[in-house]
Amino acid sequence: MQINENIGEVRVSGTIRLAQRARDLAAQGKDVIDLTEGQPHYNTPRHITEAAYQGALAGQTGYTAVAGKPHLRNLIANHINHQNGTDYRIENIVVGCGGKQLIFNALMVSLERGDEVIIPAPYWVSYPEIVKIAHGLPVVVQCLPASGFKITANQLNAAITGKTRWLILNSPGNPTGAVYTKSELEEIATVLRQHPQVSVLSDDIYEVIVYEGAEFTSLTKVAPDLIPRILTISGLSKSYAMTGWRLGYCAGEANFIKQMVKLQGQSTTNASTLSQVGAIAAFEGSQEFLSEWLNDYTGARDLVCKKLSQSDALEVHQPEGAFYLFVGCKKLFGYGDIVNDQDVCNYLLEKALVAVIPGSEFGCQGYFRLCFAKPVEMLDKATDNLIQSVNDLCKRQ
Repeated sequence: MQINENIGEVRVSGTIRLAQRARDLAAQGKDVIDLTEGQPHYNTPRHITEAAYQGALAGQTGYTAVAGKPHLRNLIANHINHQNGTDYRIENIVVGCGGKQLIFNALMVSLERGDEVIIPAPYWVSYPEIVKIAHGLPVVVQCLPASGFKITANQLNAAITGKTRWLILNSPGNPTGAVYTKSELEEIATVLRQHPQVSVLSDDIYEVIVYEGAEFTSLTKVAPDLIPRILTISGLSKSYAMTGWRLGYCAGEANFIKQMVKLQGQSTTNASTLSQVGAIAAFEGSQEFLSEWLNDYTGARDLVCKKLSQSDALEVHQPEGAFYLFVGCKKLFGYGDIVNDQDVCNYLLEKALVAVIPGSEFGCQGYFRLCFAKPVEMLDKATDNLIQSVNDLCKRQ
């Protein structure tokens, strides 16, 4: 069968591929600690699961509107309005099969061949690949540790051309945990005002996972005049431990949302009806567990940062949000057969039996990412194994 050139240029997701390798080793009897996939170790809160179960028993198993249940869309609009200073209504909201699908839909309905999308690196692995699928050109801007792995206004201004259509902002960010401050967003807004052809895709999926000393701030709240050019994408996967429910949501200008709904109507139709029932329960139910989980994430973050900082060969950058640690490993290059971060991660998988993801998958060579949304006992063992393996490597030369 014929395969078109466009899909041939798209890379397999590095996180998915490496997670599968870890599972394969585990199936061979190896005691592998998998820190690749970005999902909480908690079960979905019981009241959410119970609502979906009761919904199924009550017969809520048919189609909904393509854009999602009206009640759910109203709840989403209220949530975003309260948090981001917007005035969205039901026509500004679409519910989809996860945030990834909504990013895909947004770029598919907006990009013409050759249009450019600015992607700050390190980036979530799927951004550039989705841009390619939509026949766009990813314009990757390397963001330095000195700027907190965040794009600066000067970098943004230098990257914009007449073909630029989107800037993708992810805060809190994957893989670094970077959180943009109010002043940083104000500077970015100043640049955007000079380039009216550029819209912003704001990926807020980690919005509730922000640690003490940082604060989630939306571009819509900082620059309300830019609201017509801002598309907000978020969901319940990370914050409510609902990754497998495959439900995300998107808010933006009504006509743009209408086009996304049109595309969704010709692909998946509505997101799972029972997932929508669960999402309604998530928004309407108790939120107390969110602060409890954040406390756990804080303890886990502090644990892995403290222990990995014991090695002079690793550079630890403490995240401000999300639940990832982005660790510099360039000092290991040249030891044994190691020449890049792929080699580092292969070594750690074989010797430490810990699966982590190379920074090159996120557009930033010389790092690896681990997810610390795991039980403390698992993290304790994993970090011990990592430190021991790194020390053993460094002693060989």
